[in-house]
Amino acid sequence: MATFWMTEVIPLAVTAIIPVFAFPLLGILSTDDVCLVYMKETNMVFLGGLAVAIAIEHCNLHQRIALFVILRVGQSPRRLMTGFMLTTMFLSMWISNTAATAMMVPVVEAIIVELQLSQRGEDCSVPSEAASPGHVHREQMEMESNRISSDISNTSAEKFSGGVTNDAFVREETNDNENTDTTPSRDQNIREGQGGTTLLDAKHLALRDMCLMATAYSANIGGTGSLTGTGPNLVVKSILESSFSEPSGLNFATWMAFNVPGMILCVILAWVWLQVFYTGLGCKTGSVQNTTAESEAAVKHLISRKYRDLGPMTHQEKTVTLLFVTLVALWFFEKPEFIPGWATWISSFFEKKSPSLAVTSFVLPAQPTFWCSGGLKCNGPMKASPACIAWEVIHQKMPWNLLFLLGGGFALAKGSSASGLSSWLGSQLVALQVMPKEAIVFVVSLMAAMATEVASNVATASIILPVLKEMALSMNVNPLYLMLPAAVCCSYAFMLPVATPPNAIVFNAAQMSNIDMMKAGLVMNIICVIVITVMINSIGVPMFDLHGMPAWTNSTIV
Repeated sequence: MATFWMTEVIPLAVTAIIPVFAFPLLGILSTDDVCLVYMKETNMVFLGGLAVAIAIEHCNLHQRIALFVILRVGQSPRRLMTGFMLTTMFLSMWISNTAATAMMVPVVEAIIVELQLSQRGEDCSVPSEAASPGHVHREQMEMESNRISSDISNTSAEKFSGGVTNDAFVREETNDNENTDTTPSRDQNIREGQGGTTLLDAKHLALRDMCLMATAYSANIGGTGSLTGTGPNLVVKSILESSFSEPSGLNFATWMAFNVPGMILCVILAWVWLQVFYTGLGCKTGSVQNTTAESEAAVKHLISRKYRDLGPMTHQEKTVTLLFVTLVALWFFEKPEFIPGWATWISSFFEKKSPSLAVTSFVLPAQPTFWCSGGLKCNGPMKASPACIAWEVIHQKMPWNLLFLLGGGFALAKGSSASGLSSWLGSQLVALQVMPKEAIVFVVSLMAAMATEVASNVATASIILPVLKEMALSMNVNPLYLMLPAAVCCSYAFMLPVATPPNAIVFNAAQMSNIDMMKAGLVMNIICVIVITVMINSIGVPMFDLHGMPAWTNSTIV
């Protein structure tokens, strides 16, 4: 299965169902035992989170959030890049990192075009045919930028909206498109206008590539901030729950308390590293970083116009916002550890049922037209209001194959445990205990980050986390000490276009070379691995009681 997941000789979802027939055939597990793990509680939590995320995308709430943040952060190149990264990071914590990236790419490209136009200050009355090299009619460039933005939004959303993590089933569609697409590249469309006129000069191309890479990095890092942000987070939680009968202390609240500071630190370091890699902190770009008040005002006008085009916040957006905030609050305060959670005060019937709140999005009206309120007139018969989200939308955008991928990973972990394979591999790795514990964490985290460059992050987590659990038990170490950083590093895929859908989107948008992405991504991988190593050895120690073996490790489920 690991070979099939890495080589993609068959679709990932098909590989994921191999245990259904292989484990009973080989006498490892019965069919009943295998099939039960394909729709366990963890999968339902993920499904509920995805449904709310799709509702956010459906009502366009994510774009409103993005434009609002960028408008408030500032309009200089560095501030714009900060706004791109903060927005993408936050959205990726809750919605598909692919959808967040696909939404931000046209925004980035439109703003960079406007930034160059405002800095040049060309006369808008000059027709494009008469424009000298490096000068283009403003309206023509704006129309071209809007057309490209529309193309990116449509094609990227259709191809990548189902991907929540760096799942290789998305890569199949990407590769097919690369082999069959005969249309001009988006990079050529942006760089060339009528008569071959250059639209973006070298400085602004570097600035655009930097902002696009920053968007992809923020999308990948942002998924580590919440327990439902990406698949590996739920894989580690599921393995712990299926291995130990007592709670390990890892839940939605403690996950965020540990990973959000590391997530923010990684985004800050990514901002610094990309500035150094692309611009030398301003030394290579000159006037691009030193913008004028006029250019910043022009960019602010563009963003403001796009924000105004969204109109006032609709009833549907307000309802989805309330639903989203309520769901996150229920997840966070269910068992936050530092205070008694609501699950301890309410009947156990409601425990762990908060994902079912997503069902209300099919019931709550998008616009309450069945009563006279909010300025609605009652001139005609009242009509039934459509729901905030329809099942057709869920059916189209839900990554159903990802649920099979998660289930296949859980089945593989259960089979490895039942057959003794995980224990055997874990005992073989005990030889690493001659190294300092900090060095072991760094090594296993780096291995996970490198493996996820060529395989789905869910598949990578499903393969290595059960082994790390047994390795930690053999070394008399808290399993969270090795499993938690490795799970987070399964989302650190920055080197290759095929490693994750956000990488593929920006790679196609910028038409950059593989070597440039690899050079920038390799350093970023090392930076993030160092950060998670420091985090687990600092705030992770008191938070998860990593000094020794906690009592819950003795509550093994047979």
